[in-house]
Amino acid sequence: MRWTTVTSPIGELKLATDGTALTGLLFAAAPDPRGERDDAHPLLAETARQLGEYFDGTRTEFEVPLSMAGSDFERLVWKELLAIPYGQTATYTEIAVRVGQPRAARAVGMANSYNPIAVIVPCHRVVGSNGTLNGYAAGSEVKSRLLELEAGVRMRAEFKAA
Repeated sequence: MRWTTVTSPIGELKLATDGTALTGLLFAAAPDPRGERDDAHPLLAETARQLGEYFDGTRTEFEVPLSMAGSDFERLVWKELLAIPYGQTATYTEIAVRVGQPRAARAVGMANSYNPIAVIVPCHRVVGSNGTLNGYAAGSEVKSRLLELEAGVRMRAEFKAA
């Protein structure tokens, strides 16, 4: 395992890879990923570049390989998160219906909370049934900022790789 950090408009982000795929994108408060820090790893550098484009408002989809460890249900939910288009949202209930578990909105929320690759696997695009911005690892302010960015309000903050 290799990891690095990047500075972003929403704070420090920690990126992790198993050498072939991105395995983690964590917020600053999370513990450092296991493994060796490697600020020059090509996959981590490419992920940082794409994140910079995302925060600049010029990228709407990511093109890095992903590997997410989780239960079958969690991986099913995370796959559905990837299907939510940039600039749009879905409710926890809508995701539950899409994964064939219409009464599992709370379980969808739990799966979101275990999402190992925030931002790229866009759990920030999932909102409450009344549109509330509840349940985001980095807090509702960060969730709001990401949704505003995707709605066309560019973040004017510096982004740079570590």
